[in-house]
Amino acid sequence: MSSHTVASDERMSPLDRMARSLTWKRFIFLTALFMFLAVIVFPFYWMISSSFKTRAEIGAREPVYVPESLNLDAYRELFDPSHPSFQEFGRAIINSLLVSIPTSLIAVVLSVLGAYAIARLAFRGKNIMLNGILMIYLFPGVLIIIPLFAMLARMGTALGFDVQDNLSVLVFTYLAQTLPVALYMLVNYFRTIPSEIEQAGLIDGCSRPGVIWRITLPLAIPAVISVAIYTFMIAWNEFLYAFIFLNDSNMFTMPIAVNTIFNDPSPRPHVVMAASTIMTLPVMFLFLAMERYLAEGLSAGGVKG
Repeated sequence: MSSHTVASDERMSPLDRMARSLTWKRFIFLTALFMFLAVIVFPFYWMISSSFKTRAEIGAREPVYVPESLNLDAYRELFDPSHPSFQEFGRAIINSLLVSIPTSLIAVVLSVLGAYAIARLAFRGKNIMLNGILMIYLFPGVLIIIPLFAMLARMGTALGFDVQDNLSVLVFTYLAQTLPVALYMLVNYFRTIPSEIEQAGLIDGCSRPGVIWRITLPLAIPAVISVAIYTFMIAWNEFLYAFIFLNDSNMFTMPIAVNTIFNDPSPRPHVVMAASTIMTLPVMFLFLAMERYLAEGLSAGGVKG
């Protein structure tokens, strides 16, 4: 490159340099990337900003993109007992945690044991069992809910427990939804782990549960975390089963509480947005914090064994 060209490049402004390096391919790529991010990010921004708007701003004819001030009236209605329209949303958060955390933990334990048995142990009908488990997941939840409710109602009558307003029963229904795909994910991941490592542990005197705990689980951490987050998110956001099984407002999980606020005779969209923000942000932060494990676990779980 000549000295004249170098000097002319130094005199160019940053905007001119950017325009000079921008090709049609880069322009199309950047435009598509901007539109993609706008479609994903803008709804989150609108939800969060609307939670800080006044009723006048959120109901104005012209959209208000930036609220004049951080109005906390919607959050006070959710959490301040002195507010005239107090919603007791903190109780709904606790109920969601009481459902989501046990669902995630039980699903991880059961799917680890079941997936290891399918991936490593030889028994008759193993492939039929795995395909049958996956086929169960293909049925939508609305199809399963009626026979599941009838079965649990009969069990409750026989064993003496109430199906309605019972968070433990709700955990059981969520396991029926999450266990099939959790098993399938972990089976494929366990098949990617060399069996020779486990055989060496067995030769050294380690029992089968010891091999699972000391060898297989540490190697399968990405897949286990993926399953845990997956089941937690399903239980955290699930609406249909909670809507059917919960009638007492003190037992409502967050999706039912948000639906109750939304269907209130006096519409308060800013309160709905505040409740939706509280419901969305923890899962989003959890997903971003565990993104590396999720990407590795899901990609490895998709490898055909």
